[in-house]
Amino acid sequence: MRNLKAQTTPFRTLVFIGQILFVLILLIIWLSWSDLRTSRSLWVLFFYSFPSEFLIAVVPHEPVLLYFAKFYLPLTVALIAATSTLLTESLNYSVFSYVSDWNILKKFQKKKTVNKIIDLFKRAPFLALWIAGLTPIPFYPFRFLVVMAHYPRWKYLLAVALSRTPRFFLLAWFGHEVHLSDEILIALFIILIVSMNLPFLRRLIRKKKPQKSEELTN
Repeated sequence: MRNLKAQTTPFRTLVFIGQILFVLILLIIWLSWSDLRTSRSLWVLFFYSFPSEFLIAVVPHEPVLLYFAKFYLPLTVALIAATSTLLTESLNYSVFSYVSDWNILKKFQKKKTVNKIIDLFKRAPFLALWIAGLTPIPFYPFRFLVVMAHYPRWKYLLAVALSRTPRFFLLAWFGHEVHLSDEILIALFIILIVSMNLPFLRRLIRKKKPQKSEELTN
């Protein structure tokens, strides 16, 4: 058993690093290639789901779905986005499974508050995932929660499929019917990015304030 673990650990590490690099490369390409951001190719929609749904997403998916819905049927947009989202969530499950083996996170999982949240989730895991996937509730905590609760991957992906697909369809249907201008979509994109990353910006500001106060006292 020890030899088996020694052989599989480097492989898991390589897979973990490869997954992170894959999504980072896609994100860099998306942000640096202006022609790609205005492309109508469904391949762009497919690959965009990886950076927009990976771990704690830094870019929103809603404006892109609304954009593609102006040129394609809502069902087409929803199915393409849902397919790539399922692949991304499978990556998320693998990454969090790998990270959960770290000693720091093992200690974190032993906390009473965390155990209470896990126990609460276990009462109705599928329903909780379905509601979180369908509504604007932040979904990223559930990506780690399913791993901590040892929830099966296939059930997790099924919940994602049954919640994200109708959500994507409703967004695409709205975009197909309303045809929002590119300027409005860009503004929405910026607003969502700021709101998604606001908690992290607050933490950075709080960390910098004590440092400045210490410098002034010195």
